[in-house]
Parts: sequence; structure tokens; C-alpha cells
Amino acid sequence: VNDLISDSLTRIRNAAMRRLDVTKLLHSKMVESVVKILADKGYIESFNVVEEAGNKKFINVVLKYNDEGKTVINEMKRVSKPGRRVYKGFTDIKSFKNGYGVIIVSTSKGVLPNNEAFAQSLGGEVLCTVW
Repeated sequence: VNDLISDSLTRIRNAAMRRLDVTKLLHSKMVESVVKILADKGYIESFNVVEEAGNKKFINVVLKYNDEGKTVINEMKRVSKPGRRVYKGFTDIKSFKNGYGVIIVSTSKGVLPNNEAFAQSLGGEVLCTVW
């Protein structure tokens, strides 16, 4: 797998379409920080990092559904890809979907949601959008 973030977003999307309770992601620090933002913003229920035999780490993600059984995630899109990186200044990431969505940005101070990056006047690589 070349792009772990894209792979993780696809696994979450597929698990949500199949209405699974839990899905398993490959671990990296970047993926863990993206999943932490998704948990903080209420797009997933929770997550935990599990170390299995052979010193391999995985992230178990508990998905979140509304009262009708539909996933709370309408859309997850990878913006910056390995073949085409996308960078934005802090003024360009001020708001997304009138505040209903979140842009996840990799900045010099770590991976942040768009509202925190804007508050700290930080731009960076736009990893993905979620709403």
C-alpha cells in the first residue's frame, strides 16, 4: 500500500456501507492523527491502537451511526495524493460546507482540523475532507 491515508478512508467508507461495527486500519502516526480528529469531531465512535504478533500495529475503529442506522459520514475524500500534492494557505481553509464539514490539514504543528489551523494561522497540505 503506497498511500495509507487513502487506504484508511476507503476502509472506513466500505465498512460504513456494509454497516459494520468495527473496521481495522493499518497503523501510521499520520493515520492515527487523522482518526483522532475524526473521533474528536464525532464522525466515528472511538478507536484504539492494537499491537499484534510480529510487532505489527493496527487501529481498530468503531463506526458511528444515527438513529435510522445510516452512517454519520456523508462523504470522505482524499484531496492531496502522492502524485499530486495540494497545499492551501490558512485563509483558504477557513470553512468547509458552512461549518458542517472538516478539512484535515497537515501543518508544521502536526495534523489539525481546519478550524484549529485557521485559528493558529497555519496552512499546509490538505489531506482530506469529511462531512
